[in-house]
Amino acid sequence: MTVSSGKKIIWLSPKGEVIACVEKNKVLSENLEEIRQVCQDALDDAVLMGCDAQQFRAVLGELLRQLPSSYAAQDE
Repeated sequence: MTVSSGKKIIWLSPKGEVIACVEKNKVLSENLEEIRQVCQDALDDAVLMGCDAQQFRAVLGELLRQLPSSYAAQDE
């Protein structure tokens, strides 16, 4: 999975170690693609309903910043 810049994502542990497991990287990539599609659909809906796209992106960004981890010790 790449982000819009085209760079491949190198996943890191909280200690900065590279996540090298092929299966873990596959799951992370699949999850990101699903999230990207849901976000795209929601943005398109918002714009079709007359909302400002930049405001929607800002609200979505804030939602992500406030999203707690179910494994709080790893979220620090």
